[in-house]
Amino acid sequence: MAEVRLPTTLTPLFPGLPRRVEVEAATVLEAIDRLEARWPGLRDRLLEEGPALRRHLHVYVDGRRAELATAVAPGSRLDVIAAISGGC
Repeated sequence: MAEVRLPTTLTPLFPGLPRRVEVEAATVLEAIDRLEARWPGLRDRLLEEGPALRRHLHVYVDGRRAELATAVAPGSRLDVIAAISGGC
């Protein structure tokens, strides 16, 4: 199982969604699909058509920037980080 850590902005949108979720997956995309199976609509918040990660999101696997095809090993940690922007 891999641990997925999600941004706090997602948890209010999906009842019962914790910030940390364990999933069994071979890739980042498969991990997202496993989350989608439990919380329908979550995939659309993370991915654009293609599929591709939304521009304002970054995913790291064990501290390294990842793509959807990046392998996920048992015991890996996936961090989904929402980029912060704005200003004058």
